[in-house]
Amino acid sequence: MFDFGIIPPAMFVGMVVFMLYGFPVAFSLAAVGLFFALIGIATGHFSEAFLQALPLRFFGIVSNDLLLAIPFFTFMGAILERCGLAEDLLEGMGKLFGRIPGGLAYAVILVGAVLGAITGTVAASVITMGVISLPIMLRYGYSPRLATGVIAASGTITQVIPPSLVLVVLADQLGKSVGDMYLGAIGPSILQVAIFMGYILVLSIVKPRSMPPLPKDVRGEFTWALILKVLAGMVPSIVLIFLVLGTIFMGLATPTEAGALGVVGAMVLAAMHRRLTWPLVQEAMRSTTHITSMVVMILIGSTCFSLVFQGMDGSRWIEHMLSGIPGGPVGFLIFVNIFIFVLAFFLDFFEIAFIVIPMLAPVASALGIDLIWFGVLICVNMQTSFMHPPFGFALFYLRSIASRDVKTSDIYMGALPWVGMQLILVAIVIFWPQSVTYWLNKGPQVDPNSIKIEVPGFGGNGLSLPPMTAPGGASGIPGLTLPPMNGLPNEAKPATRPTDLSQPPLIK
Repeated sequence: MFDFGIIPPAMFVGMVVFMLYGFPVAFSLAAVGLFFALIGIATGHFSEAFLQALPLRFFGIVSNDLLLAIPFFTFMGAILERCGLAEDLLEGMGKLFGRIPGGLAYAVILVGAVLGAITGTVAASVITMGVISLPIMLRYGYSPRLATGVIAASGTITQVIPPSLVLVVLADQLGKSVGDMYLGAIGPSILQVAIFMGYILVLSIVKPRSMPPLPKDVRGEFTWALILKVLAGMVPSIVLIFLVLGTIFMGLATPTEAGALGVVGAMVLAAMHRRLTWPLVQEAMRSTTHITSMVVMILIGSTCFSLVFQGMDGSRWIEHMLSGIPGGPVGFLIFVNIFIFVLAFFLDFFEIAFIVIPMLAPVASALGIDLIWFGVLICVNMQTSFMHPPFGFALFYLRSIASRDVKTSDIYMGALPWVGMQLILVAIVIFWPQSVTYWLNKGPQVDPNSIKIEVPGFGGNGLSLPPMTAPGGASGIPGLTLPPMNGLPNEAKPATRPTDLSQPPLIK
């Protein structure tokens, strides 16, 4: 473990201690990195020349066009959170599915997936659906644990469904295309929704009293007017999804440009619902500024830490330690996912992406693991950081908007089955990589060894050249006449005299 010195493991332990103590993550990372840089310089284990790269790295962060997608998607989600779209979707879906046991739970899951595909933020989904659907579910006899669990879980689907902010950050850290990350996440997103709905189906058969259907006077009649109302809420969402994701998949826009289109679409939707006001825009801008500033500061701190860590051969230490895990690539993936699952109890997904992923990506690449598959797998795992007690942010969001009648213990206990289902999806993605790679556009598969380039020659095969002289003394290339070997035609030959080697050369 200490083949590369004691300093890399000491840096890792120091980082954990600082963050557990409660210091802000960005400043903890920068402080640990610079502190160990001074130790390394004093002991001769680190060259101060590495620190000259810090200004260039800082400039690279603030000038990264890819990261510009984060404020766009955040602003879009903040606008949509307050524009009334979720209310229309939940009301229509609730009445459509309300006639069957668990109908409201089905509606929450489907609306959570749609909101995830147009907002990309967990807070917007959880808070919006919690405010609207939680009182209704509790009023009509739903179990508090089931109601809070399904709302929190459906909000965290946003982590995996494009245009997830996590996928943007992971694409940047892994050096991969955001479009490929989005395509790879389609399969796990569909599987996650199917697993959640399958759980509700089984539970509605086993315990129908925990999720009764809505009364007829509440859900109304199943008429064409109800269907048209649901479609009226879905069509704007589908248009916005195409603006954000369709343009990326079709190659018409970069993620940053698609995010800008999404902002315009979100503001149009807010105007259609007559909620586009200056206070709403101001609040959305304030939220976007806070999140973007946090991301940039964590990136700067993690850059300080990773530069010193790599200068201390920390990456070689990580690779040496993880390459020997039994089981090959599968064993490595199982270990990494257990490790990240534990870290998610204490760290936010941004912190995990900026701190841990740069350490693990070289090892995954060395083991021949597709980095798109690896990134989507980590994203699926980091869903749990929002769900499992005691620090799940989705549980905090839900607690902030739930009434006092809902116990905190019910929120925590209600989240556990959904965390288990998220871990089931992690296992599926590990042992079935085609769930990610099937959606990627790999293009024509050509074996480089089968490529043969033939360049026709003048008089033979391959690159062979014709003879300089043909039989009879003529040139072998038509139209080309070569001078005689003893000089040019009609050129007078200089007189020659024997050289006397006993005398110095005569210089004229």
